[in-house]
Amino acid sequence: MKKSLTILGFCIMTAIPSSADNNPMMGWSSWNAFRVNISEQVIKRQAFLLDSLGLKAVGYQYVNIDDGFFGYRDPTHGIIPNTSRFPHGLRIVTDYIHSLGLKAGIYSDAGTRTCGSIWDHDENGLTAGLYGHEESDSKVFFRDWNFDFIKVDFCGGQDLGLDERERYSSISKSIHQYGRPDVKYNICRWAFPGTWAEKVADSWRISGDINTNWKSLKYVIDKNLYLSAFARNGKYNDMDMLIVGMKGPQRLQGTGLTDTEDETHFGIWCMMSSPLLIGCDLNKIQPQSLALLKNTELIAINQDPLHLQARVYQHEGDTYVLAKDLLQPQGTTRAVALYNPSDKQQTFRVALSTLELAGKTQVRDLLRHRNLKTTKDSIIIEVAPHGSTFLKLTARTRLEPTRYEAEWAFLPLYDDLGIRKKQIMAAPMEGASGGMGVIHIGGTKDNVIQWNDVYSKQGGNYRLTISYSNEKETRTMFVYVNGEEIKSIPCQPVKGTAQLSLDIRLKQGFNQISIGNPYNWSPDIDKIEVHP
Repeated sequence: MKKSLTILGFCIMTAIPSSADNNPMMGWSSWNAFRVNISEQVIKRQAFLLDSLGLKAVGYQYVNIDDGFFGYRDPTHGIIPNTSRFPHGLRIVTDYIHSLGLKAGIYSDAGTRTCGSIWDHDENGLTAGLYGHEESDSKVFFRDWNFDFIKVDFCGGQDLGLDERERYSSISKSIHQYGRPDVKYNICRWAFPGTWAEKVADSWRISGDINTNWKSLKYVIDKNLYLSAFARNGKYNDMDMLIVGMKGPQRLQGTGLTDTEDETHFGIWCMMSSPLLIGCDLNKIQPQSLALLKNTELIAINQDPLHLQARVYQHEGDTYVLAKDLLQPQGTTRAVALYNPSDKQQTFRVALSTLELAGKTQVRDLLRHRNLKTTKDSIIIEVAPHGSTFLKLTARTRLEPTRYEAEWAFLPLYDDLGIRKKQIMAAPMEGASGGMGVIHIGGTKDNVIQWNDVYSKQGGNYRLTISYSNEKETRTMFVYVNGEEIKSIPCQPVKGTAQLSLDIRLKQGFNQISIGNPYNWSPDIDKIEVHP
């Protein structure tokens, strides 16, 4: 007897209507360049430059005041800005920002104290957090001071041992109940906080703070390579503020990136639909950095109306090929990144079929603003150490997908914070396609792996092949198609990876395929393939 399953986060992929309000945030933020040493003059000057340097014209809209604005709490009037840094208060600053046609952002913490009170010894920040003041601070931030965005850190929350989900959900409720319903909200927990974040926030940090060196940049990219399924419905994985243009002695650790590394940095942020928040002092920005930040072809990839994060289609050696649809789901136009984090020059050979494309294909180099030679079979390009090439491919034909990697899938109980003893996440898997798989699914009905975008042009009968790993005891996997249980399959212990196949029926368009075990552990999953 077939059973139906209600799965947490059940969602069949559909095209999201284009809306600039749902696009990844673009703007400038004060922390990287100034830390807590901000002032009315500093913020107004950066807002002016965001406009006068032409950055506003290409989409940068927010001017965000990070940590350091807080002065003290008054029993009668509530939160009071630092009188030496902002002698005229903050409303005069937001009014100026708004007069330029820009939007204003503010900062706080889920606990009592802010990060600046710890790392920068800013004693004013010891009582600046939202804990115990959510309602009153929301009224002041968004009604009295008229801010449009808030970033909420977790230094104070961690210090008190508070629960992330409870705190950030409570703050979201207060913002929209006592502040304004249109306020944008960022969770800054320094790791992917959990799928619950999509219901309460517009974006969430997925890593610790970025610093001005290659090791830090690579770390942040690595953290986001396999989180593509969680950037959806106009909500985004935040890779932290941009360090483009921060060369020489900096307030962050490191002395800056090379020009090649800057290009990788900005281009990957665009490919992964991360918010684009400039972090350098715009007074000191060099022409090459400014030109990169104003690259409209890369910005268009970031602001594409599908709001997709690119995912890894090919991982060979130290190199990665990422791709995502543009303009139309399952269309013939795709953005592609050839990412080389290694210390040596690498030759990329990528078959068009790997990217689900075929026929005569136009190739556009988005960094250099030039058309490359058309191709009918593959892309062969040399990429410098720490470099990347960013392409827009427009093909004659879009192939129906047959391969869906486990690391592309949505995991309702993804656990990057290590709350569970056995973390549910994408992880290296010996013998797996691309070297990665998904581990620790099963045990409850919600702990599944689910592909929400399994596409069929016509619908009909398909052969589903599941590649899995199970080196321990016999484990059973339950397979669901569009929420309906199709089969439960005992899997004997195997060394490496193994495959099993079964017949399924797909409807025309997008389908959901899920694997789990509501009663025990399921085998770890490498990928699935579907063939008519």
